[in-house]
Amino acid sequence: MVDWAQKRQEVLGEAPDQSLLPNIKLPVLPKAVTEFSAKAEDPDCDVATLAAIVESDTGLTCELLRTVNASANALSHRIASARHAIATLGIRRTKLHLLTAAVQNSLPARGLKLVNLATYWNANLERAILARKLAKLLKADEDLAFSAGLLVDFLLPTLTNERDGEYLNFLKEQDENPANLIEFERKLFGWDHAEAAARVMFSWGFPDDLICCVLYHHHGLQILADRELRHSAAAAVALASLMPDPLRQAACGINHLQKLGEIWNAFDLQKFADAVYAEYAPHARESASYIPFYEHARKLPQPELAEAAV
Repeated sequence: MVDWAQKRQEVLGEAPDQSLLPNIKLPVLPKAVTEFSAKAEDPDCDVATLAAIVESDTGLTCELLRTVNASANALSHRIASARHAIATLGIRRTKLHLLTAAVQNSLPARGLKLVNLATYWNANLERAILARKLAKLLKADEDLAFSAGLLVDFLLPTLTNERDGEYLNFLKEQDENPANLIEFERKLFGWDHAEAAARVMFSWGFPDDLICCVLYHHHGLQILADRELRHSAAAAVALASLMPDPLRQAACGINHLQKLGEIWNAFDLQKFADAVYAEYAPHARESASYIPFYEHARKLPQPELAEAAV
């Protein structure tokens, strides 16, 4: 069992330090979401109280009902109230969903300089789906992995807008000198977007497990050497974050996934990529420039599997 609070404290400390946050205009979360998140931590808080908080925000209520009534939930009847939705999903799953949806909805929809919104959403969704599938393989928390997979890059649209010159230089250098984005950020800014996002989430009162999944999402294959984290949702998110994305964050990430497939019989890269696409395609946003994960995987030579396991 991972002590997520301890893991978070090791990097971020005991309390949020506003002075360590990047000097950017941060998204603002709906009051109902922050109130729900705080109340959900109280073991004496009942579903009726939480439902009343959700129902104070019409958009939040509609989002929750849309989610719980989605076909993937395989419900025999439709849910018509926030109270019934929370009882069906459970308080923890509801909290994860509301936090994730709130962050996504708070991001700028227009005026982005380096990030194409459609490709950004598509990459987030494919990463989240792959993280959930890897979490299932690792017997880890699938809901946590999916939510974190959607959130790991939530600061990048704002960061790349406000520091567009620096990030544009990173993209220009990738063809000749491939590098990992977080290494570039640390050298230039003294922080990286993973830690910055984790600090913002900490200041918002997000749960430690979700914060840590975002904090560690660029640890790549090395996370599998961590005895505590190797079978956790954080590992699933870190592995999923190796997949190619429009900002080319992880240099040679697809090759690292191929290497993983060579030593882990349960992970067939091409089959996983195809399965991700099958789940992602019905929800993809139209984008002429976005290359789905399975197309990247098909360009790789098929590896010979070794007798080893994670």
